[in-house]
Amino acid sequence: MKFVFELPKENMRYESQDFNMAVVHDWFPTFAGGENVVECIIKEFQVQNLYTLFCRLNKEEMNRLNPATLHTSRLNTLPWIRNYYRILVEDCMLAVELFDLSDYDVVLSSTVAFSKGVLTGPSQMHVSYIHSPPRYAWDMTHQYFKKSGLLAPVMNELLHRKLHKLRIWDLRTINALDKIIVNSHFIANRVRKFYRRNATVIYPPVDVENFTLGSEKDDYYVTASRMVPYKRVDLIVSAFSQMPEKKLVVIGDGPEASRIKAIAGPNTEFLGHVPRQTLIEKLQNARAYIYAALEDFGIAPVEAQACGTPVIGYAAGGILETVKSIPNSNPTGIYFGKQEVDSIISAVERYEKSVDQFHPELIRQHAETFSAQRFRNQIRMFIEQSWADFQKA
Repeated sequence: MKFVFELPKENMRYESQDFNMAVVHDWFPTFAGGENVVECIIKEFQVQNLYTLFCRLNKEEMNRLNPATLHTSRLNTLPWIRNYYRILVEDCMLAVELFDLSDYDVVLSSTVAFSKGVLTGPSQMHVSYIHSPPRYAWDMTHQYFKKSGLLAPVMNELLHRKLHKLRIWDLRTINALDKIIVNSHFIANRVRKFYRRNATVIYPPVDVENFTLGSEKDDYYVTASRMVPYKRVDLIVSAFSQMPEKKLVVIGDGPEASRIKAIAGPNTEFLGHVPRQTLIEKLQNARAYIYAALEDFGIAPVEAQACGTPVIGYAAGGILETVKSIPNSNPTGIYFGKQEVDSIISAVERYEKSVDQFHPELIRQHAETFSAQRFRNQIRMFIEQSWADFQKA
C-alpha cells in the first residue's frame, strides 16, 4: 500500500492535541536530515521531553531542539563514542529499553536502528518514523563487511553473531509499533520486504525557504556532498575529466577527498567545506546539479531544485520521487541509469541538448512541495487522526 497525504492548505492548523507526547531519536552525533525531522516534530507538537542514546551537539545545535528537555542514556558518558557507537549493538538495544516512557500517551520514535525498541504498553500509541531499516543488519551486511576490511575469521564471526541478534531484536521491535511512517516509497518497499508491514510516506522537511531561486545560470556544473564512498563523487569527477570543455565545482570534504582530487582534470574546482550562503549561491548559479548516490530520500537534490537548478541524477532511490525527469511535463532534471562514468557523460550530453525545457521558476515550485511547513502539517494530520483511531479501537 502506498499512501501520501494530500498537501493541506498553507493556513490550515490543528488545535485538537489532547495527548502527552515523547520523542525518541537514536542519537545525535551531529545535525543532519534525521535531526531536522526531530526538530520539526518538537516544534510542531511543543514536545517537552526528548530521549536519545547519546548527544554530541554544540550549543547552537542544541538550541534547535527547544523546548524539549533532552534525556540521554548511560552511553552518553562514554569517551569518544561518536567514533565507535555503531558497533555497540547489544549496549544500544539494552539502553533504549531502559528509557521509562510509561507516563506518555504517544511515543514517536525517529530511527535508523534502535529507538523504535523503546517499551510501551497497550494504552500507549507508538508511531515510528523509520528513515531506513538498518542496512548493515539486513540487505547490505556482506557489503559492509567487505568495505570495513574486518576479514579476520574470529572478528568476522563475532560481528555476524551480533548482527544476527540485532535482526531478531529488530523484528521484535517492529511488532510493537502501532503506526509506521517512512521518508519515501523506496523505504516503504524495504520496510515491506524485511518487516512485512505497510507504511505511510511523509517526505522529510527540506529548508526550501533559505535555498532561494536563482534565475540566471552560469556555465559550470556543481556537486555538493561529503566525500565518502557511497556518494560516488569519484564517478562525477572522472566523468568531467573526460569532458574538458565543461566546468565542474565540487563542494564538500571527507575521507575520499585526496583520492578524488588525484583523478580530477584541470576543469574541476574543489572548494571543500563552504559556508551555507556560499553553498546556496553556487547552487543558484549552476548550470545543473550532478548527483550519483543511491539515497533513501536525498535532501541535496531538492535544495538544488529550490534554487531553480536542474538535477542530473542516478535513477534509483529517493531521487525517483523528488526529481521529474524528461519526458515529464515541466521536468526538473534528467536521470542516468547506471553508476558509471559513461552513463553520467551521456546524461550531461542529453541535458545540453534539452536545456531549453528547464525553467527555474517551475523547478522551484516543484521543490516547494517538500517544505518544512508541508511536513509539519502532514505529520500533525497523521498523528491527530491516528490518535483518534487508537482511542476508538
